[in-house]
Amino acid sequence: MTHSIGIVGCGAIGRALLRAGDKSELGVAVAGVTSRAASSAREFLDTLDSPPPYLELDELVERSSLLIETAGGHVVPSLADAAFGAGKDLMVISIGALLEHPEVIEQARAQGCRLYAPSGAIAGLDGIKSACQGRVDRVEMVSRKPIAALQGAPYLVENEIPLDGLTDEQEVFYGPARAAVRGFPSNLNVSAAVSLAGIGPDRTMVRIIADPALSRNCHDITVEGEFGLLQVHIENIPSENPKTGRLTALSIIRSVRDVTDPVRIGT
Repeated sequence: MTHSIGIVGCGAIGRALLRAGDKSELGVAVAGVTSRAASSAREFLDTLDSPPPYLELDELVERSSLLIETAGGHVVPSLADAAFGAGKDLMVISIGALLEHPEVIEQARAQGCRLYAPSGAIAGLDGIKSACQGRVDRVEMVSRKPIAALQGAPYLVENEIPLDGLTDEQEVFYGPARAAVRGFPSNLNVSAAVSLAGIGPDRTMVRIIADPALSRNCHDITVEGEFGLLQVHIENIPSENPKTGRLTALSIIRSVRDVTDPVRIGT
């Protein structure tokens, strides 16, 4: 089968994919891109040496074997309908949307299409998946983030938690991953990935700390169970979008390469 990808969205992740494709680093052809910000997407495409075409969604679906969502969780249900309805595979970057719309997962299984949810800004998912084949007693994730990465999060706005002028670190949230994703939809896709790989969004606990001294997005994952203890620490340098780490883009690029690579390393 000849693989080609269609990119939905042209923000930090979409642009990273397009740059990688322009350098022949994806291992697949880029069939095209679509975005709700058509003019800025076209302007960016003009900066590439060999830009793929800008397409409307229906034509992008027709030309692609794999659709890649980089546009935000709000597009995931309708994009899944379009992709799976055409027998195409889908890669979801806004993994938190899968907690809000679990029917997308069942839809992929029912229609025999592949649904990819890359690791993104997190590590250790292979260990968590393996551990959860046995008894796991606790999964906790602590995310420490710079102020700019958290500004405007719905949970902070609704609960009137100000971050301006913060001089010391402050815990701004503690609760299950499902609530974390709802309250911080642009920040906590990592917790959605951890919860889906492990014991689920209602048992996976998340602590979010705003730290004005930080310049990196830091995550610590602790898993305890009959296998023993797993601890993972990540310090992720932000991309051009302070809410998106550079590791996220690299993870997506590698995930696209893995789609066509017959050799798979890791669980």
